[in-house]
Amino acid sequence: MIKTAVMGYGTIGSGVTEILAENRDVIAAQAGQEIELKYVLDLREFPDSPIADKVIHEFKLIEEDPEIQIVVETMGGLNPAYPFVKACLMAGKHVVTSNKALVAAHGTELLAIARKKKVNFFFEASVGGGIPIIRPLYHCLMGERIEEITGILNGTTNYILTKMDKEGDTFENALREAQNLGYAERNPEADVEGYDTCRKIAILTAMAAGKEVDYQDIYTEGITKITDVDFKYAEKMGISIKLFGTSRIRDGKVSAYVAPVMINSSHPLYGVRDVFNGIMVRGNMLGVSMFYGSGAGKLPTASAVIADIIEAAQNLKKNVPMGWGDEKQTIEPMENMRFRYFVRLAGSFRNKEQDIRRIFGHTEVIELYGMDEFAVLTPEMEEGAFRQAVAAYDALAEAHSDFGIKQTIRAMM
Repeated sequence: MIKTAVMGYGTIGSGVTEILAENRDVIAAQAGQEIELKYVLDLREFPDSPIADKVIHEFKLIEEDPEIQIVVETMGGLNPAYPFVKACLMAGKHVVTSNKALVAAHGTELLAIARKKKVNFFFEASVGGGIPIIRPLYHCLMGERIEEITGILNGTTNYILTKMDKEGDTFENALREAQNLGYAERNPEADVEGYDTCRKIAILTAMAAGKEVDYQDIYTEGITKITDVDFKYAEKMGISIKLFGTSRIRDGKVSAYVAPVMINSSHPLYGVRDVFNGIMVRGNMLGVSMFYGSGAGKLPTASAVIADIIEAAQNLKKNVPMGWGDEKQTIEPMENMRFRYFVRLAGSFRNKEQDIRRIFGHTEVIELYGMDEFAVLTPEMEEGAFRQAVAAYDALAEAHSDFGIKQTIRAMM
């Protein structure tokens, strides 16, 4: 029998304990022996819970108990998660986590400790919630050169954008409903500003490149500037707007970004709606693979944690080769990436056509009835060149009040 401890009895931690109890026989069959929950570490008491007799408040009990072979961290954040996880690995215990902040910030160090101690540090649930993606990268796709990973990696932002797309909601109203339904936190900054997606794409990029990726090197833009008017244009164009986390690997060079992107119906991620997530992986031999499902939630995420527990149980005496090394991967500047650009401009196109063609190139023009504005879709160009074009148009706006830029969104069409 293998004994385990869960650190943090919140949404995910309680889901893990529930599955350990409910699927006890299934887990034992896969792991090769029973897995018993011995401790649940939390500051609170849970007198009416099935795990009431297992609750402890002192981390040292887990760290120093030789019976505990696998530790599950579902506390979130970095403190005390980081020192607790590091101490468990140093003590020769396997660790499973759902904590993306921990993996993004300290994954390199924790993976190195796990290798040295011949234990495992698994984090399947840190990226796709219930969607298997980490394990496919180091098992199923191990013979591939990964060329691209693009994902809708945050259910909250995808729900908000879907509401704006399908029901014409404003960002503010869609966010409020997401909060009322429990999809968004009272402080939704990590989701709507793209920080959550950034950490996830950093982890996936590190897995694909085999090198450490600093999430702070990744250009990150959220959805707070997207408006219902943008979706009116999108409807007329037959496209949608999604928040993408994307990394591309070409000839050893890696580019990565997080940003809202316009896509048409031919894109594999076009139909991913509501709180669902989707991840597209392109390999040099396989081509495109799609991973789709619940990117968050109590039981879907806990299910991914359980899979990691089972793999740790199957490899109690050895380290499974996975993750990345301590060499740092350079991320190419955002200025070098290429897109088409959707640009909303004040006033009438007829009065500005010559200047627009000169600055942005041969553009497509989109107009909405009754609006004192219009939009253009530029040819594909580098981000740096587009920023120069925007600066040139802004210079005209200083002399002409009706030359302002209202919105810019990258497009992959």
